[in-house]
Amino acid sequence: MDNVNIALAKGRLARKTIELLHEIGFQFNGWNEDSRKLIFQETKQNVKIILVKASDVPTYVERGAADIGIVGKDTLLERKADVYEILDLGFGKCKFAVAGLDDLVFDHKLTVATKYPHVAKNFFYKKGIDVDIIYLHGSVELAPLMGLSDCIVDIVETGQTLKENGLKVIEHIADVSARLIVNKASFKTKSERIHPLVQRMKNMLAVKEDGKRA
Repeated sequence: MDNVNIALAKGRLARKTIELLHEIGFQFNGWNEDSRKLIFQETKQNVKIILVKASDVPTYVERGAADIGIVGKDTLLERKADVYEILDLGFGKCKFAVAGLDDLVFDHKLTVATKYPHVAKNFFYKKGIDVDIIYLHGSVELAPLMGLSDCIVDIVETGQTLKENGLKVIEHIADVSARLIVNKASFKTKSERIHPLVQRMKNMLAVKEDGKRA
């Protein structure tokens, strides 16, 4: 029986996903969050997980190297991969937002610093605002403070980093959470394996949600 390969974004999403897979009966040999191994095998049901950088998950799934991927909606909005987005897993919640200083106004061409240039460009295009996008690899909160940009587009979880740097959310762009994506060919050729797996994950998530409400 062929493996079903699942690409996971390293870090918290991988840990939460493997916890969920354990809860529905998948045990991965040697799994340890601190391990430097990148591949873990489940032998009874032939499922393999591979750990990759978040931005690479859509590529592995789109190209068929992985049948399934778990990745944040932020990455999917930025990458626009040709995959099926099947399930919102409900964890890893945060928001895409425009943030800046108190006196920011949208009445002129804006310079926007971000790690998500496509998301930023699309958001301001829809609002009819001309922008100059500056791509930064990290610490984007510094950009408006140092005069590099008028504002930033970034992921906001608690807002504490913005607050400690004198910035605030100006506009909400989109909610973000972990999503399950599937390769389009695998969705057909491995349907007898993938569909039940997805359904078991859905059922477990529903049970956990009911438990929170009880």
